[in-house]
Amino acid sequence: MQELWDLVASIPPGRVCSYGDIGAALRNPMSGFLVGRRMASAPDGVPWWRVVAKGGTLPIGKRHPRLMGEQEERLREEGVPFMDWGIVDMASARWNPSE
Repeated sequence: MQELWDLVASIPPGRVCSYGDIGAALRNPMSGFLVGRRMASAPDGVPWWRVVAKGGTLPIGKRHPRLMGEQEERLREEGVPFMDWGIVDMASARWNPSE
């Protein structure tokens, strides 16, 4: 799991990465779904809010609406651009972990 946490920690402020992109970049790739499950137990200091769905939505809201609000607030504070309805502008903000 340390590889996952290190990869998420490498996402620069103001950028986001999808669960699937993170999973594909791991030495032992995993699905975006599994990355999401693992992210639910991210340790302190891991910028969990920088991982979003491939379409820019914030699925953490399924766990609790408060978390979705916190994620959107943190992303906006970092300058991540949003489109309508609280969807991240992935064309502008997506970070490629392979770079």
